[in-house]
Amino acid sequence: MRLGTSSPLAHGSPEEWADNQKKLGCRAVVFPVQSNESEDRIISYKEAAEKSGLMIAEVGIWRNALSPDPDERKKNMDYCVEQLRLADFLGARCAVNVAGAFGPRWDGHYRANFTPEARKETVKMVREIIDRADVKNTYFTLEPMPWMIPTGPKDYLKLLDEVERERFAVHMDIFNMINSAGRYFAPEEFVDECAELLGDRIKSCHIKDVHLAEEFTFRLEECAPGQGEFPLRYYAEKMNSIDPDMPVILEHLSSDEDYLKYMGYLKEELNGIYQTS
Repeated sequence: MRLGTSSPLAHGSPEEWADNQKKLGCRAVVFPVQSNESEDRIISYKEAAEKSGLMIAEVGIWRNALSPDPDERKKNMDYCVEQLRLADFLGARCAVNVAGAFGPRWDGHYRANFTPEARKETVKMVREIIDRADVKNTYFTLEPMPWMIPTGPKDYLKLLDEVERERFAVHMDIFNMINSAGRYFAPEEFVDECAELLGDRIKSCHIKDVHLAEEFTFRLEECAPGQGEFPLRYYAEKMNSIDPDMPVILEHLSSDEDYLKYMGYLKEELNGIYQTS
């Protein structure tokens, strides 16, 4: 497996960006340039990654392609298509988004997210993005979320079958799927289930941690690696067994200093699993 971070870290040039990532121990990166930026800028970062042996794991999207506002939905759909085309140009493992939400917050939790209509619109949205982008070198993926589809591996497998597109694959954020006592208290079994059902359709992974708060009601909190109770090494070993080149991306930290700190923790915790050269 290849470790990476979602942060571009402070840098002044594409070469410095790539050098900083490599010095941190990264062998995979999230591409830091968007499709609406200049071609020269995109190419310069692409070449810097290639020269440093950095796999481009993900092109992020993070827009609500199911927005209730028609104009916003169209704009976000167009952006999804262009980001997927960018991922294809880069030869990235995947472009990643969340399914979307039927409310004002782009990634919000709404009852309407789980209606039959929401599922129908999600399938239609994924198909349209893939068909319009017409990619050959990458995959469109959805990051699972606790409060929108897909919320688990069985649901993701069902969605893959419903979409029926070769270029639709899996983004694995197992922590977002820890949304019940059963999954929290039996994490190894849940890792096994995800690996068994989704297997080589997984193109990229996130890594962080999850903590169960003592206060009522049942409250799970996302946290930095080692600050929760999830079996990170077991998870990494399972993803590595699926693909020795699997990118595993550290995310959702508040500063570059935190990324340095927790990458150090992961390199120690995952010693012997992640690629160093």
